Amino acid sequence: MRRAVALRLQAALAAVATTVAVGVALPMLQASAAVGSATGYATGNGGTTGGAGGQTVRASTGTAIHAALCGRASSSTPITIEVEGTINHGNTTKVSGASCNTAAGVIELKQISNVTIIGVGSGAVFDQLGIHIREARNIIIQNVTVRNVKKSGSPTSNGGDAIGMESGVRNVWVDHVTLEASGGESEGFDGLFDMKDDTQYVTLSYSVLRNSGRGGLIGSSESDRSNGFITFHHNLYENIDSRTPLLRGGIAHIYNNSYVNLHESGINSRAGARAKVDNNHFKDSKDVLGTFYTSEAGYWQVGGNIFDNVTWSAPGSDNAPAGPNPQSNTTVSIPYSYSLDGASCVPAIVRQTAGANKGLQVSNGSCTPQTPTVSPTPTPTPTPTPSPGGPNLSTGAGSDGSSKADGTSYGNVRDGDVSTYWSPAGSTGDISIKWSSATTVSRVVIREASDSTGSIGSWQLVNAGTGAVLKSGSGAGTITFTSTSLSKITFRITGSTGTPKVTEFETYAA
Repeated sequence: MRRAVALRLQAALAAVATTVAVGVALPMLQASAAVGSATGYATGNGGTTGGAGGQTVRASTGTAIHAALCGRASSSTPITIEVEGTINHGNTTKVSGASCNTAAGVIELKQISNVTIIGVGSGAVFDQLGIHIREARNIIIQNVTVRNVKKSGSPTSNGGDAIGMESGVRNVWVDHVTLEASGGESEGFDGLFDMKDDTQYVTLSYSVLRNSGRGGLIGSSESDRSNGFITFHHNLYENIDSRTPLLRGGIAHIYNNSYVNLHESGINSRAGARAKVDNNHFKDSKDVLGTFYTSEAGYWQVGGNIFDNVTWSAPGSDNAPAGPNPQSNTTVSIPYSYSLDGASCVPAIVRQTAGANKGLQVSNGSCTPQTPTVSPTPTPTPTPTPSPGGPNLSTGAGSDGSSKADGTSYGNVRDGDVSTYWSPAGSTGDISIKWSSATTVSRVVIREASDSTGSIGSWQLVNAGTGAVLKSGSGAGTITFTSTSLSKITFRITGSTGTPKVTEFETYAA
């Protein structure tokens, strides 16, 4: 597979307030008392119950998790392990026993069955430590955070996957978890949720996957087509380059997920895979559905999805985007019952429910979009963007960015000349202003060339020193945000309708 992952955003995203869009009826949310019941394909093949009916133990270290597995009467004796605290390399060692097969530096669920791992109390964080499920059955993982697992650099764990499954895995339910990285492959990270080598009957629900080059895959190569029967529902994929998921062979049901800022591609159905894609919400993203980076086609059945500020590439020999008007090219029969929320409701529902430490809330499936009566409003006449008061701090500063188009310069955005400009090499890219010492900024003005007005679509303004997102939105103009002391600020274009041309990147203290 040809793939060059270039992570567009790094570090944690700024907190996003939960709001309900006008014209959407949000259902009441119900809290599960404990683990609840598996959903989707995890209910097939005999069902997924984890450690139900077995002993419950508490663990605050990885070694204690392994000890609980090894202390069972057999490798299939049901057990629920309640986890609280931070699990890391320093407290995760190998434990030996007849009922387990563990290893240091990873939570190893290998050659075992009937296990639940659930975060309790103040929360469970697996820090730089992955969860590896191998030759295992009937596993539940719920209400935990797994972050910054690396395959290169130090320390490494689980091949760089937050949660990875392989080798004859059956019936896994992963629910209300937060999986996150701080970069892409070049920073040492791999996938957040990977399945390969005959993994089947898996559901990922009410979870957050963010800040990674790769969301996850089903099948490690074009020949690894023994995986499938995977459900993804009510998950948030945010700030990810690709693989949300990548599907090679098999069947996936993908419904009621919220996708925000997918930079390269999204649901990648290829190598004969079939995906049923229902009532999802895609926003500020690129190529969110199709077959990418291969000539071996995959297929999809679509219905009820919303595409908000989504850009699409032209088809090529190795790329077959489904848009800009996605149509079904297969049919997929789903063997279980499920309720669909209206796609317009999905972002608000997912923001409230998905991820660890959200109280295990779920949607009751009753949300339906409403059509409000809206009076037409006249189209406003564009006016020039005014300059804020005070000096333009970009004057005399430095600048850099991602690959630039021929004939343009980073310095053109701070030269005060609107006849010169910077353009990225493609339709997205970064341009930055930087200073030799910390500078306080609270307002930015992005000016476009007159022949490209309106080209800039979605963007994020990033504190390049910390990776924090200061503001996000769409279109050029004046951007205000909380006053911040920084030495480098980046304007990141994540979507456009043409070739962006930034003539000036002005910065102001007020």
